[in-house]
This record gives sequence, structure tokens and C-alpha cells, in this order.
Amino acid sequence: MFERIAAFFREIGAGAGEEGAAFTRDDPRLAAAALMYHVMGADGVVHESEKARLAEVLEATYSLGKDELERLIEAARDADSEAVDLYQFTSVLMKSLSAEERVHFIELLWEIVYADGVNHELEDNLVWRVSELLGVDGRERVLLRQAVQARTGEQE
Repeated sequence: MFERIAAFFREIGAGAGEEGAAFTRDDPRLAAAALMYHVMGADGVVHESEKARLAEVLEATYSLGKDELERLIEAARDADSEAVDLYQFTSVLMKSLSAEERVHFIELLWEIVYADGVNHELEDNLVWRVSELLGVDGRERVLLRQAVQARTGEQE
């Protein structure tokens, strides 16, 4: 399942930015990374395990080299810090992802949430809001959370 969404992200990322090029605001890779970065810091504490999981997910999803991965994470951090709302990122993903791919993206957000072993209420709320903006219904969001939680063996 993860491989399908990873293949899709690689496909939409191909040509969106050449090696060394900056990530633009309408680049789905930047939108996805910025939302992941935002989720990572939602509880006010960014753990090394979350940073590592973010890098793993982005690297696997977009087949990035080390330098390009670092640029994407830096661009995501900057975009997140400049953002006034989530819509600027979710609107890019709404145009770029199918309904099934948006569901898979929510699963990736849960992967980031559980990277530190805790689902903080602010992280949970943020994934709920992103899910709503991406048109992923509440039942699907909860099932995804439970699946990731079971896979990681973490507690609520």
C-alpha cells in the first residue's frame, strides 16, 4: 500500500523540480512535506524519532538524494513557519492526489504522529483538520489511526 502512494508521489515529483532547483509553493512534494512537518511539531516538542521518520518517509516517497532531501525538509520548515493556514498546502494536494491517494497521505501523517510513541491530542486534532480539508471522512481517519497504532504497537 505504501509503495503505491510512494510511486505516485515519485511520478508527480518527476520534473517538478530538477536537482538543485527550489521547491515551489505549488509543488505537491513541498505541500506534503510542510504538512508532515507541521504535524511533527503540533505537540510543541520535535523528537529525533519524528525527524528521522519524516526523513525516511520523504526519502522513500520521493526517491530523493541526501542533498535534495535536506532542501525539501528545509523548504517544508520554512513554508510551515510562513503559513497562515493549512489550506495553502491541502489545496495543492487536492489538485494533485486522487481520493485514494489522499487517504494514503493521512496514513503517512499518522506514521509521523506515532514516530515518538505518543498520539498527543494536538497532533490528533491536526490530522483530523487535514483529513477534513482533504475530504477524508472521519471513519477512514480513525481506521487509519488504529492501523498505524497497531502496526507500531503504540498506545493512545
